[in-house]
Amino acid sequence: MSVFKYRMQNILDIKNKLEEQAKNEFAAANRRVLEEEERLAVLRNRKAALERKARELLEASSLDVLEISLNRSGIRKAEGRIEDQKKALFLAKALLEEKRVQLMEVRTERRTHEILRENAFEEFLLEEKAAESKEIDQLTSYVYGQKLAENK
Repeated sequence: MSVFKYRMQNILDIKNKLEEQAKNEFAAANRRVLEEEERLAVLRNRKAALERKARELLEASSLDVLEISLNRSGIRKAEGRIEDQKKALFLAKALLEEKRVQLMEVRTERRTHEILRENAFEEFLLEEKAAESKEIDQLTSYVYGQKLAENK
């Protein structure tokens, strides 16, 4: 029996490497989204702390106008940072979606080549089976012919 060699194995190997690379890029984009979400949560917590501080300052028995003004300024800055972080998170999610689409395309191409390889292997097995059957028929004919020659 001969050995099966897929003539486009090098392309399949390249597709496997491309898929692995796309997986790594997707994972990096996913980590970035998680980092951006964490930064947003930290900023929201800071704003909430500033708002609690503002309530405390307003409820205090003596009002410190400068402290209240600084606190309000801090809240506005925190809101601006939150908006900037929301934009960064949106961009990170867009990149993640782009990497997901790329991964799906590469995965589809690899699967297509694997199916082609499987089909080629099945065809190879059919050819081998046909060759084996032909050999068996020839051997049977030869043995039958030898028995006829011995009987004469």
